[in-house]
Amino acid sequence: MATSPPHPSYASGPAYPSGPADGAPLAGPGTAGSLRHAHWWQRAWVRYGALSTLLAISGLVILALVREETGTEGFLVGLGLAVLPVPLLIAAFRWLDRVEPGPWRNLLFCFAWGACAAALIAIVANSFATRWIATATADPSSADTLGATVIAPVVEESAKAAAVLLVFLFRRRDFTGIVDGVVIAGVTATGFAFTENILYLGTAFGTDQLTGGTGIASVTAATFFVRIVMSPFAHPLFTVLSGIGFGIAALSADRRPLRRVVFPLGGLLLAMGMHAMWNGSSAFGEYGFFAVYAAFMVPIFGLLTWLVIWTRQRELRTVRAELPAYAVAGWLTPAEPYALGSMRARRIARQYARRHVGRAAAREVARYEAYATSLAFLRHRARQGRSGPDFAVREGELLGELWRRREVARPALDHAARITAPPVPVTAPPWPVYGVYGYGPQPTPYPAYNPYRS
Repeated sequence: MATSPPHPSYASGPAYPSGPADGAPLAGPGTAGSLRHAHWWQRAWVRYGALSTLLAISGLVILALVREETGTEGFLVGLGLAVLPVPLLIAAFRWLDRVEPGPWRNLLFCFAWGACAAALIAIVANSFATRWIATATADPSSADTLGATVIAPVVEESAKAAAVLLVFLFRRRDFTGIVDGVVIAGVTATGFAFTENILYLGTAFGTDQLTGGTGIASVTAATFFVRIVMSPFAHPLFTVLSGIGFGIAALSADRRPLRRVVFPLGGLLLAMGMHAMWNGSSAFGEYGFFAVYAAFMVPIFGLLTWLVIWTRQRELRTVRAELPAYAVAGWLTPAEPYALGSMRARRIARQYARRHVGRAAAREVARYEAYATSLAFLRHRARQGRSGPDFAVREGELLGELWRRREVARPALDHAARITAPPVPVTAPPWPVYGVYGYGPQPTPYPAYNPYRS
């Protein structure tokens, strides 16, 4: 096995930088030297601290508002019931993101934004707008209907899409396509639905306390069935449309800036329209909710599920297509591109490393897989003319990360490739071969040379 990294140089395709000497990554523009004269407000810890403070204050305010609305007992009941679908939804979005896993800090930010900031914006704006409409029209029932079908979809989807926009603008390296948009939007909406479900379930519990409703006929049971059992994916489904718009914008080349505006706005408008139709389903008659659920929600959910799974498979094909260039250059073994392009082979490689070396080795293999996938996507964007000015630096960083982990990852991935690779087809000739089928030993065409024969 090589002990120093190769230095690939290609005449065609994007310009490849020389490999990092002794496995060290190339220094990029984000090093300490470039930040030596940065202003204090440009420092990362200042931005992170300000954002964390904003989300913490929003969380405390929304906590106080929901508790005031539901009471302490209602809040605790709503919290216990609303948390049930959250692990399932987060696990589903993480499964979609397994090809190129995004950092956990992005998902934590999105969930916190949805549960705290977006929920606070929605409660304050919806309450203000509904009261203003009721005062202007002197018709509280019409104000509630208009607020639910017009005001709420616009306010809530805009507040949730703000998190997707922030990640798109300030974490552009982690936002590369449709799957990233779906995951970021879905996790944001999961956080928003979590807070909203606490409010609705806690309010329903308070109503049952006043009316004496118990059991399956209670308002709490009905609310739980509709919001947690039948439609836990409702808010994620709406906001995913915005995420798809941002994902398509991420795939667009920089020379087409119009697409970067049109597609996110189009996705946001679709999310608002679908949200409005869902909220207004009760106005379609006694069975309006079930009609909208069966005719629109379920088919659209199935269509979007197919879209993201198809996109996931397309990403794996991209990995298998782009990484062989690095195998030819010596950065990867010949078997690695196939193994890295198969989720089953990746899982087998991690299990092999965990079984023979330990959990730390399995984590290193997982990081190796993530860096290799990012490298494949980076090269794919470069071949399509969508690479940024830091392409060479970023490629050098990723190659350096792979080279440092090669001793642990390569044996595991080669083992996984041997297990999962399809068998090579062998076609038998249509006629019998002498020496087979009982025809006796196959003769040699020439006498074998024996140097000891006189």
